[in-house]
Amino acid sequence: MTKNEIRVLIAGVGGGSFGLENMKALRLSNVPYYIIGVDMSDKSLGIFKCDKSYVVPSASDSKYTDSILDICEHERIQVVIPGSEPDLKAISENRERFEEKCIFLPINSRETITICLDKKQTFDYLAKKNIIIPKTIAIDSEKDLDGIDFFPVIIKPYIGGGGSNNTFIAQDKDELFLFCKHLLKYGIKPLVQQYVGSHNNEYTVGVLSDKDGNIISSIALKRNILSALSNRLKVRSISDKNEILTISSGISQGEIVFEPKLLEQCEQIAQSVNSKGPLNIQCRFVDNKVYLFEINPRLSGTTYIRALAGNNEPDLLIRKYVLGEDIQKHIQIKEGLILRGLEETFIGKNKLKNQLVNKDLGASL
Repeated sequence: MTKNEIRVLIAGVGGGSFGLENMKALRLSNVPYYIIGVDMSDKSLGIFKCDKSYVVPSASDSKYTDSILDICEHERIQVVIPGSEPDLKAISENRERFEEKCIFLPINSRETITICLDKKQTFDYLAKKNIIIPKTIAIDSEKDLDGIDFFPVIIKPYIGGGGSNNTFIAQDKDELFLFCKHLLKYGIKPLVQQYVGSHNNEYTVGVLSDKDGNIISSIALKRNILSALSNRLKVRSISDKNEILTISSGISQGEIVFEPKLLEQCEQIAQSVNSKGPLNIQCRFVDNKVYLFEINPRLSGTTYIRALAGNNEPDLLIRKYVLGEDIQKHIQIKEGLILRGLEETFIGKNKLKNQLVNKDLGASL
């Protein structure tokens, strides 16, 4: 441990989470970070990549927040970064307990998180703000399907469903009823949304704002969603045999590009939802207009990608609010291609034993 290091806890640091991507982003910084990783599983990749680790209850467990706060006290934590949506929700709901201990949370406001984690609420809110959105209908029962006369459509849960889980493309009434009835059967409320544009104009855009709502940075990744790793679903259009309809897997790769009109509109969307922290906008950009289909009110799975391009969002927030640096908006972004792949890691027996020591320590705090 060095004298000037910043002690960060990442809650939910498993290999498939955005927690691991935030850890990788912090490792790129010149700031010396000591990173504590916590996860509900002792076999998560992120657990073995941090400086020290603990296994904690799931974010839905009543003991979760106490467990995280106990570790924060024991490890003298200065910053807590949620690494999954359940962690984000639990920490946001208990933010005052962290702030009482002078722990910085690089998360958005409670109001923005509440709106954006519920897609139905998100699009109702945006419609009132006159933000362009695809035709969108929330389905609470089968009878709500009768009013849908536009195809093709995307069907997805309007609460949860991260990583494109339970997401489908319907091209006619038969498919619409089949997929929606399937989701409703298992207690999942679907959102039906017009399929706009093509795989050639899909973007993920990060807009970072400070606690006063001022824009710090914005950066766009033009997604390649046809590659196997980045594709969740791919079907041929029944109305145009030359067209492919696609859904991203949520594992983004592609080109960092400078599109002023795209960035300007995404910044306006961030301000319309009163963003006061990190925001990730998923959209298609058609005829110079942003058609938004999802907002993630958090540091996302593309955080490390943006850091590679010169826009290290968690590092910027920590430098501003923990180190007191004057962070200006003019972040130098590098344009270029970002590719991703799978990674294999071998964990030896001795390291596994050492990891379980931290697990026991966490349980005894």
